[in-house]
This record gives sequence, C-alpha cells and structure tokens, in this order.
Amino acid sequence: MSVNDIYVITFVGIAATLFIDLYAFMLAKVFKIPSLNFCLVGRWGLGLLDGKFKHLNIATSPVKQFECVFGWCLHYFIGVLFSFLFILLVGIAWLEQPTLIAASIFGLASVSMPFFVMQPALGMGIMATKTANPLQARLKSAVTHLLFGVGIYLSAQFIQFI
Repeated sequence: MSVNDIYVITFVGIAATLFIDLYAFMLAKVFKIPSLNFCLVGRWGLGLLDGKFKHLNIATSPVKQFECVFGWCLHYFIGVLFSFLFILLVGIAWLEQPTLIAASIFGLASVSMPFFVMQPALGMGIMATKTANPLQARLKSAVTHLLFGVGIYLSAQFIQFI
C-alpha cells in the first residue's frame, strides 16, 4: 500500500462519513428525527481514558471537557478506520473499479458495531432495546450504515474523475 493509497482511503472514509452526516442533517430538518449526539460519543470516548467502557445512561454520566469536539473527531476517525477495514477486506484494487454492491454489503454489515458495541456501551442496550423507540433506532442505524457503504462507493467513484 502506497502513501497515495493511504490518502485516498482516508479521503474515502471522511467523504463517506460526511455523506451520512448530510443524511442525518436532512432527517433532522425535514422529518424532525434527531441525530446521534456526538457530544455523548465524545463523553464515552473520553470516559475510556478513565477506564469506563459501559455506562448505564451516557446522558447522565458526568460532562467531560471538550466532549463535543472529541466526539465529532472520533466519529470521523471511526469512518476512516472503517474505510481502511473495507479496503483490507476487498483489496486495494477495488479503488480502481469500485462496485456498489461490495460497499453496500460492508456498510450494512458495519451496523453490527452500533448494535452490539456502541449502543450497549452508551446504556441504550443491545440493538437499542433500552431506547424509547427501539425499532426506529434500529432502522435508522441500519439505513445510516448502508448509506455509509454507498458513501464509500460514491467517494471512490469521485476519485476516478479527479
């Protein structure tokens, strides 16, 4: 893997994450469906430094300095990590001939992370069972992660044109 490949994969991860953030913004503005609060993600991430992985309810955990900035940075860092994982799985040649199906399958499979890691760690239960509307939370997570895969594909296609 070349340095250029690292730049490209990083761009793909950032662009795919931005794509889902634009989707979340649209959901919030048009349908009044709130987005995940990345300040709470930052609170969780900073809590890791104190050795705390799981919270009963992250919203009631003590506020951490710079949690919002940290949460947004962590969100984009994870998007970049996922793009590297995807390329590791499909091979670097995928960037030369990106396919929607591979990226979409990866995006949909990546929903396992919020279902089985993040939601329980934030106190929302496995697959959001402890939220006010678990089905809505699950569907929103699944669609968002599917769109992350679409974002990987679109950003790789964009690179072909520049």
